[in-house]
Amino acid sequence: MTQYIYAFDEGRISMKDLLGGKGANLSEMKRLGLPVPDGFTITTEACIDYLKQNEQLPSEVKTQLIHHLTSFSERTGKSFSSDDDLLLVSVRSGAKISMPGMMDTILNLGLNDDNVKKLAEKTNDARFAYDCYRRLLQMFGEVVYGIPMLAFDTYFDDFKNQHNYVNDADISAEGLQTICERFKEIYREEVYKPFPQEPLKQLEEAIEAVFKSWDNDRARVYRDLNDIPHDIGTAVNVQEMVFGNSGEQSGTGVAFTRDPVTGENKLFGEYLLNAQGEDVVAGIRTPQDIDTLKSQMPDVHQEFVEVTKQLETHYKDMQDIEFTIENGKLYLLQTRNGKRTARAAIQIAVDLVNEGLISREEAVTKVDVKSIDQLLHPNFKEEALEQATVISKLGLPASPGAATGSIVFSAEEAKEQADEGKKVVLMRPETSPEDIEGMVASEAIVTTHGGMTSHAAVVARGMGKCCVTGCSDVEIDTVNKTVYYPDGELHEGDIVSVDGSTGDIYLGEIETVNAEHSDAFEQFMEWSEDTARLQVRMNAETPQDIQAGYNFGAKGIGLVRTEHMFFGPERLVEMRRFILASNHDERVEALEKIKTYQVKDFEEIFRLSQDRPTIVRLLDPPLHEFLPSSDEDIQNVAQQLDISTDILRKRMAELNEVNPMLGHRGCRLAVTYPELYEMQVEAIIESVLKLQQDDIKCQPEIMIPLVSTVEEFTTLKERLAATITQLENDANTKVNYLIGTMIETPRACLIAQHLAKHCDFFSFGTNDLTQLTYGFSRDDAGKFINVYTESNILQLDPFQTLDTDGVGQLIQLAVEQAKQVKPEIKIGVCGELGGDAKSIYQFNNWNIDYVSCSPFRVPGAILATAQSQAEESER
Repeated sequence: MTQYIYAFDEGRISMKDLLGGKGANLSEMKRLGLPVPDGFTITTEACIDYLKQNEQLPSEVKTQLIHHLTSFSERTGKSFSSDDDLLLVSVRSGAKISMPGMMDTILNLGLNDDNVKKLAEKTNDARFAYDCYRRLLQMFGEVVYGIPMLAFDTYFDDFKNQHNYVNDADISAEGLQTICERFKEIYREEVYKPFPQEPLKQLEEAIEAVFKSWDNDRARVYRDLNDIPHDIGTAVNVQEMVFGNSGEQSGTGVAFTRDPVTGENKLFGEYLLNAQGEDVVAGIRTPQDIDTLKSQMPDVHQEFVEVTKQLETHYKDMQDIEFTIENGKLYLLQTRNGKRTARAAIQIAVDLVNEGLISREEAVTKVDVKSIDQLLHPNFKEEALEQATVISKLGLPASPGAATGSIVFSAEEAKEQADEGKKVVLMRPETSPEDIEGMVASEAIVTTHGGMTSHAAVVARGMGKCCVTGCSDVEIDTVNKTVYYPDGELHEGDIVSVDGSTGDIYLGEIETVNAEHSDAFEQFMEWSEDTARLQVRMNAETPQDIQAGYNFGAKGIGLVRTEHMFFGPERLVEMRRFILASNHDERVEALEKIKTYQVKDFEEIFRLSQDRPTIVRLLDPPLHEFLPSSDEDIQNVAQQLDISTDILRKRMAELNEVNPMLGHRGCRLAVTYPELYEMQVEAIIESVLKLQQDDIKCQPEIMIPLVSTVEEFTTLKERLAATITQLENDANTKVNYLIGTMIETPRACLIAQHLAKHCDFFSFGTNDLTQLTYGFSRDDAGKFINVYTESNILQLDPFQTLDTDGVGQLIQLAVEQAKQVKPEIKIGVCGELGGDAKSIYQFNNWNIDYVSCSPFRVPGAILATAQSQAEESER
């Protein structure tokens, strides 16, 4: 019989797959003897079975639920029906991988019309009892029955206004009783049935609702965003309620053991007195800093500080802790590894090593690869900020970054405008989990309510999204689509700039500057390089990109795309002259002019690279890409080349291809026009020879693209080698060079052992290899790839993450065959997948020597290679 439910005392931290992160950590804290309210966890297996059974709770789950409730009552001495010791519980989700705010929670479950009176009598506090009841009615109505929260909030806010209540806590017991009666009427109006009075029915329906929430839209979007599998399900934690809303000696809060924004080793948190947990994360009231607790409840503060140190030492990582204080007694409701900015993650990882808690190898696993991007993007220029018009200076710096965009007031509008290519800033009083798609689409998020642990702050930090919360000097009116600030007002479409590092908001667009790296970043990346096995190179051909890549730690250039060098105005004229030439002599004449540009380009590239390996891919695209398309351009080109438009159109028609992807391109061009690649190789070697005169050593690696047969490669290699030999003889010197190929056709993978005998290196072009393996056009696949992934026809976009079953099999086969024939052959990956962390994990396992990616992806790729190797070493 499957065990679907575990008491907290039965669980262990190693059972995260089954109990979810929250349940496993609650069990672990119980084991450590910490003050955790008792409870039990319904497993992820129960969730998966529930979803498989057409959302029917398995009968065995119901049977075990009764058994565990009985044991639970015996342990606590409380029950749902007791007059003296009433049992109330919270019901919370808890997946293996933390998804803050994405699924549903219900508090105060077990209350009904009778039990609320018992609670009022037992506590001698009717206001407290009915406050708990109205919260249950709201949460249960929204989560279980899908009643819009607005239906409750509208009446609640109107009631406060009518009776001149400023804060929720000001409402009297009688007022809350009236509100509860109205909330029960809303059930009948919205869903045509009453609020269930039987606690067991409440619990069963709540469990089902949490299981259903695994597949709600916001949870699926969050999982897609964070590469979390959709098939692992969520656990449900049923836990005895403790009440932070039971008076001024009670409260609730969220705290991090270190600053999640900067990484500073200082307790960072917020709390609210006389409140329940949802009040803090929802941003409904502005909380107090955790340090204030020292003066209000010194003993509780001291106990909390000691507990946080114990948890961080035990888990060896910064912790995110939810806690409640009930009448002066501290309770822990959750701990988990805290979400943090990239800057904080690196600082914390370095500090934990220096404090002796973890090793350097462990440190590199503590930082999310995607988050590294946060450290590589611009900040606002200081001089520009001095001239900028300030909208708000009272916001909280919830998530760093600098972003500019036009104001939108809803998640729907943010997504719609972003889909049109516009940059937007989402401005709302507060955000909720339903806003996730709009938050993803926005450049920045601004809220007037909530603190540093509000929903907006936590989610934005996890996404690396610029965010400012708690802008108390600004009013955001989403109905009239207006932002009121001290000196004026803004409307939808107006441009603002948001500084998530300072909490400031400015009018208009502000100039940016590149980010500077901290000492901790440099130290962390050094450890990553020391841990990694794979080298990381860059795909680059401009001096700016090359310098950026080397600044980020690239070990060479894995791909110089020479076609990018042909599109300057003067070069394009000569390239077109070559294409339209009627004989060999005319083609050579045009190529000689092009070569002068190429020599200069390569000299600049090799001067920057010096003795680091630099792979130059010879011309790859079909020739028609260099020709004009519009009538106006055709007229201009004909005049430039002094030919008639008829001749030009005729030549264009001859070059036109039904399927250019599979046509006259790559090495096929050089077989047809040998002088083309010969010119490029002459330019490469002449630039190297020039630099050698200046005592600059270079390591050119010449790559022949799109090879499918051994004969294609050997024919071209012989011609190119002969050209190089002639240049060496003329200069009376030798050049250290390699000639290899880009493996990008399935056939090349299958004959890798034969190609390896003649090649000095391989580099997998995963973009074309994926196209040719699937038969998908990368340029057109966007029309259906999203539908495929959403329908689970494909788990991942194969152009973004390696298809291990198909493309991966071809790569693995080619590597194994090539290494058997020539163990010393260097093999790399230079397509889009060379910068993808999941793909890098596979490449690390397959004896590949390096990956290559765009310059700004280099640090992330280095970290991904280090994490792959660290995990490999642990096995």
